[in-house]
Amino acid sequence: MSVLLLRLAGPLQSWGSSSRFQTRHTGTEPTKSAIIGLLASAQGRLRGDEIEDLLRLHFGVRIDQPGRLVNDMQTAEQKQQTANNHVVKIEVSEEEGSFRYEKKPKKNKSNRLVTHRYYLSDAKFLVALGADSALLEGLDQALRHPRWSLYLGRRACPPDYPVSLGLVQEERIDKALRTYPWIAADWYKKRHQGRQLEVVCDQDCAPDAGNGVISSQVDIPVSFGSARKYAVRTVNRYKIPNPDGPDPDEKGAEAVLDHDPMSFF
Repeated sequence: MSVLLLRLAGPLQSWGSSSRFQTRHTGTEPTKSAIIGLLASAQGRLRGDEIEDLLRLHFGVRIDQPGRLVNDMQTAEQKQQTANNHVVKIEVSEEEGSFRYEKKPKKNKSNRLVTHRYYLSDAKFLVALGADSALLEGLDQALRHPRWSLYLGRRACPPDYPVSLGLVQEERIDKALRTYPWIAADWYKKRHQGRQLEVVCDQDCAPDAGNGVISSQVDIPVSFGSARKYAVRTVNRYKIPNPDGPDPDEKGAEAVLDHDPMSFF
């Protein structure tokens, strides 16, 4: 099987599988629907175009650098239109007891809502897509020369380039995710040397993952049109050994952990 590898990194990412107007959550890893949307954007497909070939892609993602959850609080204002004028009574003289009536414009009411938008900061993911080589070669070229702008979940989240890491030949995408080098930042590797990496992939892509947790999530796009519809996908979430190997200097790490900064007293 041919496998196309993607490197998803940038200052901010947001992968929401369920959101409401006032609260926009993000998942801990990219969703399949978001990646299919990214591929369709790179190829210049319209929202009403067919995506059957993209839905058949085998999909898996490795969390190389989880990032940090950040909250962006914003205000959204909704104005309510009311009647143009209303009648008020104005007292002219208390002694004479006379009154006059006139129309005054009534101000529009304004309702301000506080919205919370969540993002992943400084995260890095390795995505593996499995299919025949002809389809993946076309996707590889589209990602290197996208028709439309690419973004990581939301339009405010541009990716770090290059996105495509090219094609590899493996039995299945699980093998590619287990063997490709760790793509985390150097500072993150120094702090977390040898840590296991989490993988989330289609259930049938890792049949021998004995330590996995099976779950389901709604992230298969049936339609990207005006009436968006999504179907349920069964996923397997499990840990794999770090492809860069364990900590090369375990003794040094233990020495750092045993260090007492107050020992000079």
